[in-house]
Amino acid sequence: MAMTVDELLAEVTRKLNESGDAFAKKADEALKAAKQSGDLSASMKDSVDKLALEHNTLMAAQEELRGVIDNAEKLIDDFKANGGRGPAPQNAAKMFVDDESVKAFAASVQGNRRVSVPVPRAAMTSPTITGPSVPGPEQRPGILPLLRPRLFVRDLISGGRTTAPAIFWVQVTGFTNNAAPVAENTTKPYSNLTYSSKITAVSTIAHMFKASKQILDDMSQLQSLIESEMTIGLKQVEEAQILTGDGTGVNLKGILPQASAYEAPITLPAAATAIDTLRLAMLQSQLARLPATGHVLHYSDWAGIELAKDTLGRYIIGDPQGSAAPRLWGLPVVATESSALLGKFLTGAFKAGAQIFDREEANILISTENADDFEKNMISIRCEERLALAVYRPEAFVFGSFSADDDDTSET
Repeated sequence: MAMTVDELLAEVTRKLNESGDAFAKKADEALKAAKQSGDLSASMKDSVDKLALEHNTLMAAQEELRGVIDNAEKLIDDFKANGGRGPAPQNAAKMFVDDESVKAFAASVQGNRRVSVPVPRAAMTSPTITGPSVPGPEQRPGILPLLRPRLFVRDLISGGRTTAPAIFWVQVTGFTNNAAPVAENTTKPYSNLTYSSKITAVSTIAHMFKASKQILDDMSQLQSLIESEMTIGLKQVEEAQILTGDGTGVNLKGILPQASAYEAPITLPAAATAIDTLRLAMLQSQLARLPATGHVLHYSDWAGIELAKDTLGRYIIGDPQGSAAPRLWGLPVVATESSALLGKFLTGAFKAGAQIFDREEANILISTENADDFEKNMISIRCEERLALAVYRPEAFVFGSFSADDDDTSET
């Protein structure tokens, strides 16, 4: 009998727990062996790599199954809420131009009037939908092709919500595990957990555009402007803040300033590549009892890895005709334009190590009464969001540089 999705998820979770225990045990053995001999045997390395690949594959399967269940539940809710009709795909820009208040605003522009449309976080990450703002054919539930929008760093991080102007949270700065077998009626050992209390204010990320009032007569053009400039621009700055924000003023306290420095747990193999370095960063994260769930690289460094070839000229990672999402060692790869990652990398347990709290999801507002808009026949469009970032476990993230010896162009 075929297993249900819930049963399959339970089975994958069970195997994942077993794999995690075996992986941690083997990693400890590898670390001890490396410290004793100064190097790691080929058999031990192959054993650790095999367990790592199995563990990461199971983690990816678990996330995919959870996504299937979540999407199925949402489709059922939407199906019921829409009287038996499946929901049409939406994104931020289309939601804005299709909003009845925006249509009314465009039809009869009045002085001293503004229109504000909140945009759910899901709409900010939906694939772009182009075309005129007119009703399309009715869509019925069924199997639809899965489009792959650009992956952002926040897609790796746990999400949350807050209704307060600031969040209070606890950052774990260290843990010493002294658990041990004890005899009856004897003193139990104390483990050492160090932490610090944090208060983080909610920050606002925003920008504005000027446009001709005539753009209101062409809703598809307005939708394109919001898609290509406003929402993407907001997400790019959001990503930069999540990665490199210094925490001063209204800036977020980003991950990179708090991440642990990369220190190879074992000696790099001869003719090491950037791929090897990322594998050891995963090992460092694993030895901290926080298995990595993703990598973040600069576009240039990821391109170098994808272009790596073996001695016969075959691509090792890249596939010129492939369309699969970027992955390395079983983990998703987020390529970013942040200059702070050029020649460097961030590997870590993103979901366990940090969380983003949305106070106000992206909100798009349009007005004809700003500065000299009336005089120049212009409109002002504003897009903004409010959020806070908590980095619970700094040791969950490993930040380092690819050494000068790393060779991304060949594999011997």
